[in-house]
Amino acid sequence: MEYTHYYFLGIGGIGMSALARYFLHEGCRVAGYDRTPSALTHRLAAEGAAIHYEDDVRLIPEGFLDPAQTLVVYTPAVPQEHGELRYFRERGFVVEKRSRMLGRLAAGKYVMAVAGTHGKTTTSTLTAWLNRGLTGGGSAFLGGISKNFGGNLVLGDGARLAVEADEFDRSFLQLYPDVAAVTSADADHLDIYGTHEAVKEAFAQFVRQIRPGGALVIKRGVDIAIDNPDIAVYRYSYDEPCDFYARNAELVGGGHYRYDLVTPSGTIAGCTLGIPGWINVENAVAAAALTWCAAKVAGETLDEERLRQALASFEGVKRRFEFYINTPRQVYMDDYAHHPRELAATLASVRRMFPGRRITALFQPHLYTRTRDLYEGFAEALSLADEAVLLPIYPAREEPIPGVGSELIAERVTVPCRIVPRAELAATVGAMQTDVVISFGAGDIDACCEAIAAALRPKA
Repeated sequence: MEYTHYYFLGIGGIGMSALARYFLHEGCRVAGYDRTPSALTHRLAAEGAAIHYEDDVRLIPEGFLDPAQTLVVYTPAVPQEHGELRYFRERGFVVEKRSRMLGRLAAGKYVMAVAGTHGKTTTSTLTAWLNRGLTGGGSAFLGGISKNFGGNLVLGDGARLAVEADEFDRSFLQLYPDVAAVTSADADHLDIYGTHEAVKEAFAQFVRQIRPGGALVIKRGVDIAIDNPDIAVYRYSYDEPCDFYARNAELVGGGHYRYDLVTPSGTIAGCTLGIPGWINVENAVAAAALTWCAAKVAGETLDEERLRQALASFEGVKRRFEFYINTPRQVYMDDYAHHPRELAATLASVRRMFPGRRITALFQPHLYTRTRDLYEGFAEALSLADEAVLLPIYPAREEPIPGVGSELIAERVTVPCRIVPRAELAATVGAMQTDVVISFGAGDIDACCEAIAAALRPKA
């Protein structure tokens, strides 16, 4: 490798930590900064990374101060005025965005990329698991913690590389995939894009970057321009007839589904997904479609029995439809959903899984700008529950915006709704009359999950 040392600004991010783990695996020295400790930073430290949590150039390890041997990688979530970022730039270090580094590592691989404003983490993780089940190999850079692989980095034999293609800051435009899926292109990250049309144009550009002879798998109804004449285009859906869809889907217990997978080359009967929810069946259809496309390009026949086994053994992703309690008296699950469409899809799926039961939604809004732009959609989605509890906004990289708070959502929710401090969430939920409880959010609400589960277990 050109460099022996890699320094990460924002090393605890889900995408950044996967890159850091990759370079540790390659025998490089790795260090970095993050704002707060987390399970990811603790794991990286245990694997050999030197990590600190203050923006202080004096804490950068001495071995990382030579621009000839150190490459610096940063996430766009790190502000441009960050002291360490300025230090490296002023001293002539090569400083790259995470997305550019991912694009570098993807060179020479058969790239299977999953993009979308929601649904991409589960779909890309399942794509990686199908690669392993069908070929015995394949690598992946994932945007979540895979329960099957035990992490967000997968290293395996063969050319296939599954990646989550993140639209934030147009990061996915650093990728030139061989096959790609687009799960959604909703209005999001409007602080970056400005308009929904600009979001859709970025997705259209992503599609243009699919390599000649490749394929696009796009959810039926997603409205983006498709003007790449050198690729095949396939539509998928949960159960609406198109190129790939689930037919004869039936609920078989615990929220799981059995279905027949329809493909352009025939129907694969008797599929069962290892995780619950119709929305995950839809994600599985997309992942299977990508796998079908890869096999077609390679001139291979898809092994139907191996595909069934891989789907059935998929354990999901941390914080995606993750159950803590699942009994006839009490259910508690946690989900990363942080966009109105995600919340609505998850709540609709839970309604099908647990018909006639009372649903309590716990939601921590993520970012002031997203709340400002989408508060009406959040209120409409949360109104699909029977009651809602909101936390104050998780700011992440942002400063407060006057007049923007969780109240914007709460006052428009049409079911009983309250706002509570994060520190009081578990006790509040424990004191409520609950049946099915779901926590949502991309901030730090997940740090409350064990306490919420402990408060709800006596009811189970």
